Amino acid sequence: MKAGFVEKLIGRLGKIGPEEVQNYFLRLAQEKGFLETVFNSIQEGIIVTDSHGRITYLNHAACQLFALEANDSIGKRLDERVRGLDWKSLSQNEVAVTRDIEIFYPANRFINFYIVPLIIESRDDPGDGAEKTGHPASPSYDAASAPGAIGKQVGHAIILRDITESRRTEQQTIESERFNALTLLAAGVAHEIGNPLNSLNIHLQLIEREARKLDGAKRAELQESVEVARAEVNRLDSIITQFLRAIRPSRPEFKPENINSIVEEAVRFLAPEIKDRDIVVEQELRSDLPRLELDRDQMKQAFYNLIKNAFEAMKARGILRIRTDLDDSHVIVRFTDSGGGMTAENLSHVFEPYFTTKTSGTGLGLLIVRRIVREHGGELSIESSAGKGLTVTIRLPHVHRRIRMLEAGDSKSQRELMAHPEQKRAAAGP
Repeated sequence: MKAGFVEKLIGRLGKIGPEEVQNYFLRLAQEKGFLETVFNSIQEGIIVTDSHGRITYLNHAACQLFALEANDSIGKRLDERVRGLDWKSLSQNEVAVTRDIEIFYPANRFINFYIVPLIIESRDDPGDGAEKTGHPASPSYDAASAPGAIGKQVGHAIILRDITESRRTEQQTIESERFNALTLLAAGVAHEIGNPLNSLNIHLQLIEREARKLDGAKRAELQESVEVARAEVNRLDSIITQFLRAIRPSRPEFKPENINSIVEEAVRFLAPEIKDRDIVVEQELRSDLPRLELDRDQMKQAFYNLIKNAFEAMKARGILRIRTDLDDSHVIVRFTDSGGGMTAENLSHVFEPYFTTKTSGTGLGLLIVRRIVREHGGELSIESSAGKGLTVTIRLPHVHRRIRMLEAGDSKSQRELMAHPEQKRAAAGP
């Protein structure tokens, strides 16, 4: 397809005979199809809007990022198809604007949103060239350099670049730095707070011993105060213990274990609380699961924390569903509660130290669970929406593979291996 075909066509509009119109339309359709093929092959998402924010074009990558159907989206406002997009602030600028955004559906990803206004340069007297020659003014005419040239904004072009990996790498770096700082504090916290707590416990025992010598109301009043103080001391001691466990987890001792029996043991341990809260626990445990190399105590602690979190998120007569399943490489343990769920904002902070939505929470429970799961080579994910409960999924590997077989003909992967021969040697093994 020759470059400048459309410009030449516009320049010859007055000379085209009826018999040539069909041929030109075919050429235009071919050029349009060629350009669409090019844009659809680009990995970055591309969206074009008119001056009112209505979508006039979007490629396959943009459709996949936002789970859109091209035919249903053309002609619709972009901020109506992509809920939460602040189109007004993005489109008011007369220069290119770049913003990072986070999307939650169809997958949680980070996107760089680059928007640039589309300006068509034209002369202030559009009929000047056409009326004198009898033909439309040629678009190859440099209107921008002509006297009286003006620019008209006709829409916006948007380029969407997936920056999820780089953003997550940055978050992991920040998280690592936080843990390093917390680790340095751990020993000091244990010493500076732990020792005074032990001293308080000893003196409370002495006060309690003296209270037994008293009679009547004074004895009861003093005993009540001692019990309150002891409860607060125990609570502080529990916070320190959880803090140290999160920062310096003990090395797991792996043994072949049945994951279903660990789930059942955790539920039995909490049976009194289940009965007291009037909660229903439904267990759907797959019977053919392979035995996994686990630290039984640590994994039970992880399940215990997740079940406790679910209980505290639900009202009386809530339902907690625990399900185990299996795929080609992982055993899956899923906890789904009928509580109030989490907002997207809170969900993005759940693994931060001390972040909690509970009035008396420590913000360390999920941190401990994730540490335990990672020590077992597993993955932890959380799905929720406000008012619709929360699901925590743990994936634990049951197959240990050094390489992954790629589909035949995966030329991209072959090119990457050729470009990085050290990867090829690592995949081949010793």
